[in-house]
Amino acid sequence: MPKPIKKRSKKAGLPPGTLVHIGEKKAETPKITIMDYDEAHFQEKETKTIEECLLFKDKPTVTWINIDGLHQVEILERLGECYGLHPLVLEDILNTDQRPKMEDYGEYLFIVLRMLNYNDKSSEIEAEQISLILGTNFVLSFQEKEGDTFNPIRERIRNSKGRIRRMGADYLSYSLLDSIVDNYFIILEKLGEKIEFLEDELVTRPTPETLQIIHHLKREMIYLRKAVWPLREVIGSLERGEPPLVKETIRVYLRDVYDHTIQVIDTIETFRDMVSGMLDIYLSSISNRLNAVMKVLTIIATIFMPLTFLAGIYGMNFKYMPELEWRWSYPVVWLIMVGIGVSMLLYFRKKKWL
Repeated sequence: MPKPIKKRSKKAGLPPGTLVHIGEKKAETPKITIMDYDEAHFQEKETKTIEECLLFKDKPTVTWINIDGLHQVEILERLGECYGLHPLVLEDILNTDQRPKMEDYGEYLFIVLRMLNYNDKSSEIEAEQISLILGTNFVLSFQEKEGDTFNPIRERIRNSKGRIRRMGADYLSYSLLDSIVDNYFIILEKLGEKIEFLEDELVTRPTPETLQIIHHLKREMIYLRKAVWPLREVIGSLERGEPPLVKETIRVYLRDVYDHTIQVIDTIETFRDMVSGMLDIYLSSISNRLNAVMKVLTIIATIFMPLTFLAGIYGMNFKYMPELEWRWSYPVVWLIMVGIGVSMLLYFRKKKWL
């Protein structure tokens, strides 16, 4: 589970726009990939220096530059100088604890959002910050580590499938946003299966481990809500046509992403209510089990109370007790005690206490 708050102590007291990486180092060396294309031409390359990226700045084609690994500040600083990025934008890219947002800088748009993946081995959600910069003919994407949900988009560009090669940089940005939002549904499917299994376990055999899983799910729901809820206003701003870099033809697609975002938020809210209710179910199940145990113990104690009374009477060491001299006293006392126990059991069963 990602930490809700990352340490910012090393930025304390520094002036605004100071480039300091905040977060975990998730890649040994940054990986820079370039995809440059239009309807007729396509070029893809991987480079280790930022200088090769600068050659594509003024080309009329659409250029997608993706950087995996943010700990080398010099790379972002050099790229920011070439594309005229504001120092505060570079600062927000390096600060991997940003709230999803969209900022319009006139010549480009700056978008921050969270990419979520579900680790099947650890059964936990893994998250990283994705920063997108949309210009007139370029898209810059910054990720904390290698490996993402963008591979289908890369395949569509390579194979010229769909309309992505015929459209501009705004359509590429839409495709990246859509890929991230669609991946949220995969996360929700996994969580839905876990919640369904946990509901059955709560009713049949709740354990202390079940309570730990419930608390873990509550934290995941809180983190999901924090990651997805602000995305609604980001997509909404793009869809309403506030930034001029997004064409009218792209807003129809953004409206679809907005609908998906609302569905994700509604599902998260539903899961949150279900998980909150699970805690009450757990406490009720534990209480019912304790009541059942106490009920059995109470019935046993109630049955033995008159028997203990009889045993106590005839266990007294008085000299003159007529029954002690009677030949049939022992079997008669046994018969009385068994009769009392059976009678009480039949009475409890009649009252449906058993």
